[in-house]
Amino acid sequence: MEIKEKISELRASLHEHNYLYYIKDAPVISDFEFDQMLNSLLELEREYPEFFDANSPTKRVGGGVTKNFKTQLHRYPMYSLSNTYSKEELMQWVTRVEKVLGNEKFEFTCELKYDGASISLTYERGEFLRGVTRGDGSQGDDVSMNLRTIPTIPLELKGDYPSFFEIRGEIVLPFEGFKAMNEQRIKMGEEPFMNPRNTASGSLKIQDSGLVAKRPLECFLYALAGEELGVSSQMAGLEKARSWGFKVPDTAILASSIEDVFEYLDYWGKNRFDLPYEIDGVVIKINSFDQQKALGYTAKSPRWAIAYKFQAEQAITELESVSYQVGRTGAITPVANLCPVLLSGTTVKRASLHNADQIEKLALRIGDAVYVEKGGEIIPKIVGVASESRPPRSTEIQFITHCPECQTELIKEEGEVQHYCKNQYGCPTQIIGKIQHFISRKALDIDGLGSETIVLLYQNNLISNVADLYSLDRNDLLPLERMAEKSVDNLLKGLEASKNKPFSKVLFGLGIRYVGETVAKKLVKFFMSIDSLMAAEREQLIEVDEIGDRIADSLIDYFRNSKNVSLINRLKQEGLQLVSQEKIGTSTILADHKFVISGVFTRISREELKEKIESLGGIVISSISAKTSFLVAGEGMGPSKKSKAEKLGISIIDESTFFKMIDS
Repeated sequence: MEIKEKISELRASLHEHNYLYYIKDAPVISDFEFDQMLNSLLELEREYPEFFDANSPTKRVGGGVTKNFKTQLHRYPMYSLSNTYSKEELMQWVTRVEKVLGNEKFEFTCELKYDGASISLTYERGEFLRGVTRGDGSQGDDVSMNLRTIPTIPLELKGDYPSFFEIRGEIVLPFEGFKAMNEQRIKMGEEPFMNPRNTASGSLKIQDSGLVAKRPLECFLYALAGEELGVSSQMAGLEKARSWGFKVPDTAILASSIEDVFEYLDYWGKNRFDLPYEIDGVVIKINSFDQQKALGYTAKSPRWAIAYKFQAEQAITELESVSYQVGRTGAITPVANLCPVLLSGTTVKRASLHNADQIEKLALRIGDAVYVEKGGEIIPKIVGVASESRPPRSTEIQFITHCPECQTELIKEEGEVQHYCKNQYGCPTQIIGKIQHFISRKALDIDGLGSETIVLLYQNNLISNVADLYSLDRNDLLPLERMAEKSVDNLLKGLEASKNKPFSKVLFGLGIRYVGETVAKKLVKFFMSIDSLMAAEREQLIEVDEIGDRIADSLIDYFRNSKNVSLINRLKQEGLQLVSQEKIGTSTILADHKFVISGVFTRISREELKEKIESLGGIVISSISAKTSFLVAGEGMGPSKKSKAEKLGISIIDESTFFKMIDS
């Protein structure tokens, strides 16, 4: 037998035995026999390196070292899920789904929400290509070398898989393996790991894949992403993924009613502690992919899925003091300083109190015994007071009246729950926060410039606003601490490169209140230049899809301020992009026409229809007014939209009429 053929046969056999052992839990050979085959393959691969294969079963043992994990864009964004903690909120979500889908019937899938590290795996022609962490949802770290060591991630697929696709999953560390790891660490005199979730997540960023291979990590897969997947629903996707060789737990169900969903929630709410791994809730999805497309996405989350989180673990501890933080908008947030307590595997020392109303609602006093929970938040929160345990010397909390940074008197405006420091041009924390926001990843993302450097530059009186960044001089930077020649060169290059970042990122980077990343993109698409946006009247602003009174008022207030206008003029002079470079489209046949879209369409999705209108110069708005040109009506159109359109004499057209109109 030829060497190449022998190596191929050994690899194929070992892949199959891995599948039978880790996925099917039905091994047909002993561990000894498996190790013998693996060692034979290792020897042949060492002797004949010309037959290298990145997905060989020998890669399971690791050994490669990664010094820096390369950033990799996700072809399909990894959205986060909206959370709910009650069945009432879940019912509200179902009502929102029904509004969009109308009379169309729909089913749910219910899946356990694994508590680990999210990952996206890419396969090409049935072979593992790469694996990337979730990161910020649009890009993450390429940790392929470490992922190849995890036995439940197939390196070669079986069956009728698509030629190219991504699959999303969660890297988890089962309790049994976690316990064994900690016992070993204690024996060696090392500190035990705090919890399985953090250990699983941290394992992915270990530089030596040989160490990762020794950790009993598993990967559970739960979502396909791609163009031609060969399936039309979530449940069918799970079944297909299982047949291709992925580890897909059999706990998912197809639910035809919300009552079935509630039954599933109740069952796992009681039985989750019997599982061999951690879960923190249940993910409920609309099963049909077509219906998912019709429902679409918000800026952060799919509208067709929601996470039901189980009641968070609580701990009781003492409230020692309250400190106050100033945000970049001037909002004051009180923070509880606690006697350290262990909660969900981590030591908690601080908890958010949100605002003065929350302190009053809880009737908090310094010295109180308080209930703390994580409840899905990064910073834990206080949810109650053990008033029966209140010490006699507890003291009332007096909310501060002046900014802790600049001593400006705080203001609480009517209808607001937050206190604000209005000294936005003189309060150091606000100034630094605004500049840090401007250079952040989702805004200008300036290479060579981080949050700590912004503080250093401000403290040395080199910057007091974002425009000052572009006046920085090499000779002023070199004497600063931690500023070597290479660092200074990288910083100045990064600033120069940022002048090419699109207008939407500059607008978001300005930090105008309520103007987030998505709102900035919508405003840029509508107005095309900062001058047009600055000149817009309130009515024009509200015409933009998803721009309401609050955002419109905030924009008008911002551009009314001469200091902000001066700042924008300086950014113009420095050459930043304050005019959109996007091509509107080769045709403008729909120019000056405003469209409202409602219902579900057969030939095209709502999102594709929206893109088609905009590419032809039309404008898509969310609500009907006298200025609306057409209501494009699909199946299950909202009756209120139809009624309003008829009342105002707006033309109502169906899908086929729309295409006839643009074709002619």
